Order: sequence, then C-alpha cells, then structure tokens
Amino acid sequence: MSDPRRIEVNDASPDGAVSLYSKRERIQVKATSGRFQTIRNITILSTMGVYLLLPWLRWDGQQAVLFDLPGRQFRIFGMTFWPQDFLFLSWSLIIAAFALFFFTVLAGRVYCGYVCPQTTWTRFFQWIEHWLEGDRHSRLKMDAAPWTASKILRRGSKHVLWLLLAFLTGLTFVGYFSPITDLSARILTFGWGGWELFWVGFFTVATYGNAGFMREQVCLYMCPYARFQSVMFDRNTLIVSYDEERGEPRGKGAKKKQADTENPLGDCIDCGMCVQVCPTGIDIRDGLQYECITCAACIDACDDVMDHINKPRGLIRYTTENALEHKPSSVIRPRLIGYGAALLVMGTLFMASLYGRVPLQVDVLRDRNQLYRTTSAGNIENIYRLVILNKSQQAQRYELILDGPEGLSMETNKTFTLQGGQTLNLPVTVSYDPYVNEVPSSTIWFTVRSLDDPDLEKRHESRFIAPGR
Repeated sequence: MSDPRRIEVNDASPDGAVSLYSKRERIQVKATSGRFQTIRNITILSTMGVYLLLPWLRWDGQQAVLFDLPGRQFRIFGMTFWPQDFLFLSWSLIIAAFALFFFTVLAGRVYCGYVCPQTTWTRFFQWIEHWLEGDRHSRLKMDAAPWTASKILRRGSKHVLWLLLAFLTGLTFVGYFSPITDLSARILTFGWGGWELFWVGFFTVATYGNAGFMREQVCLYMCPYARFQSVMFDRNTLIVSYDEERGEPRGKGAKKKQADTENPLGDCIDCGMCVQVCPTGIDIRDGLQYECITCAACIDACDDVMDHINKPRGLIRYTTENALEHKPSSVIRPRLIGYGAALLVMGTLFMASLYGRVPLQVDVLRDRNQLYRTTSAGNIENIYRLVILNKSQQAQRYELILDGPEGLSMETNKTFTLQGGQTLNLPVTVSYDPYVNEVPSSTIWFTVRSLDDPDLEKRHESRFIAPGR
C-alpha cells in the first residue's frame, strides 16, 4: 500500500474567509428598442398608471377603491365587502395563483419581465437615470470620473427624483387604506398619524432601495418566484433562447470576414449587445438561466444587430427547447389546457357569485337560555335576535316578514331604516295561542326585503320549538 500523498490546500479568498455570496458587479443597462420593448413599455406604463391613479377615482361621491381596515370594509367601485365576504378574497387569490401558473407554463417568467412591480419601478428609475446621466457609455464614464460639480448636480438630481417617485409610491399605497384626498391635504399641515407616517416612510425607503440600488438582486436572491418557477417549466414552454446551432462558432470584425471563405462562422458576431441590455446581467448565450426574467430585451437588441449585418432575425427568440432541438413542439398541451380550464371555471364561478351577491347580511340567533317559554296568558313564545347588516353604501328601508305554520305571530319592529354600513340588532318574539290554534315544532323563515328595491332580499331559515305532546 502506497504512502498517503500530501495535498496543499489554499484559502479560497485572500483573507482566508469563505464567501457564500458572490460579489456584485454593478449593472449599467443599455437602452434598447424594438417590438417587445414597445409592448413592455406599454404594460409597465399601464401598471404604474393604474397604481397611481386608482385611489384618486371617485364613485358615487366616494373613493372608488378603499380598503378601510378600521371600518372593516373594502369598497371597490360601488361594491362594499365585509369580513363575511372573505370568501371572495380567497377566490381572487386562488384565481391569481392559477393565472400565474397558466402564464408560466405558457411563456415562462413573462410576468416578471412585463408587469412585476419590481420590474416596473426599476424601469422608471432607469428612465430617470438615463435622462439625467446619459446612455450606458456615459454612465460608465461618469462612474469612473472624479467628483465634479457637474457629477454632483446630476447624481443629486437623480436621487432627488428617485426619492420623489418613491415618496409618491408610499403615499399612494397608504392612500388605498386611508382616504387619499384627506391624506394628501394633511401633508403640509404635518397632520399625519403615527401609522400613516410609518407606512409612507417604510414604502418610500423600500422603493428607493429596491428600485434604485438592489434592482436585479431582488430578482436573484429575494423573489421566491425565481426559485420555484422551474417546476412549472417543461420542454414546450416558450422561453427566451439563443440558437446555438445557427450562432456558433462566433466571430466578429475582420476575423469573421476572413473566416467566410475558410471556416464559416455562425451568425453571432459576439458584439455583447445581448448582455449589455439585460437587466439581470446574464449572457443568454449560456443557455436557460433562472436569472432570466423573459423581458426580451436581448431579442430586440439582437434583431437590431441582425438587421445591420443583413442576417435574418431570430438568432435570439421566443421558442421552446424542443423546437431548438428540431423536435415536435406544441404550445397547446394537456397541462396548459388543465390550468386554462381551471382558470376559466373559477373565473366564471367567481363572476357569477359576484353578480349574484346581495348587499344584505341577515343572521338569526335563537335564545339559548330556553327552547321556549309560556307567558302568563298561556301563549308559547320563542325568542330570536336578528343581526341585519346593510352592506351597501346607501340608506335602505326594509321590512321583516315571517313565513311559517298558520297561527304564528311575530312581535317586533317590522319596518326599519339602515344607513349604509349600519348593523341592527333586532329582538323578535314569535308566539302562538294554544287555545286558538295548536302549532307543532316546525321550520320558519325570516325574510328581510328592501322597500326601495324589491329584488333585494335575504331569507334565513330557523326553527320554532313548541312543547311536545
């Protein structure tokens, strides 16, 4: 048996520490244009526009969208949702999850590239940066240059605008939970409460940090979607891919011209444009990577290069792994159909439930102290308490109707008015005279009907208990 061989082990880093986090290289993204970036800009502008403008819309004299947590009600375009309507929130979240699954199976991380809030705000911050500091080359040059009055002015102006946009983001977010007109009016008077000040400040700092500094780090290390997306991919998922068969071997400039007759090279001229325009700094030519957010910036950049060198577009394109390997590829497949069918069914049921929703809540509570009681006059009584909630924002006049066996009578206030969002606890006594009409234990119904809108009514079943014979 030979003697053990000594192997020298060197530290992986100069100071001997092992780093579990790769050193970040600041990414200066080059601006590009093209058909996919046009679509992307439209979706990003729409996302930002909806977010910023929605709280300012008015509906019937009130804020159209307001999540009033202290009042325990969500107001959305004239509809008011209460804690009893939590099922609708659950449905909407499940539908959103299935929509995410559907589009991921169809086209990968297309949500990340086109409508994700991190992408949206980062894009706006980059536009401000490009406007004040110039294109990618100018920004790299400014990074390396010493601090001058011009650099301080440009950098300072950029950060001021970033902070203003971040503050507007925080203000708008809180405006979804507190009336935004009142919230905005109290800015100059310093009339904000502690929680309002905290949450506006929190989202201002979070937006400024995430979109201004962390950027792709959020996508790479913080976002869980990047981690579990791979379980939803298959070989027929549309992804941004480089056609290695067409592009390799690479060559550029004089080397490519020389090789045209000797050893033909691929269409890729190794210009690096696909890397320069990538918001996460990856090289799509290395294959599918979890960092890719499917924004298609590299597709537009490469198509522009191909146009300049008179080559066909599509060296980098949306395609599937099977298509790249010349295998049969089908976008419509069982898993996609399954997600689509589930999404369609849930969406239909959700809309039907929403359409059939009655803005009135009626709960009937029996007296738990005794099943029935006998009055001094000999009548048999059951005591109930009706909890009636007007879920609308308008005042309504209601009437209470009792349906049950003949001989039962109801003692209570049979007509009443409830303001929008008002709850009424109404005591009700149901009785019969055993000397006039014998009534057995039976099912009864309480119906609350609006006098202003006869189609608006709620019917609740209960039980009348009589002495056993």
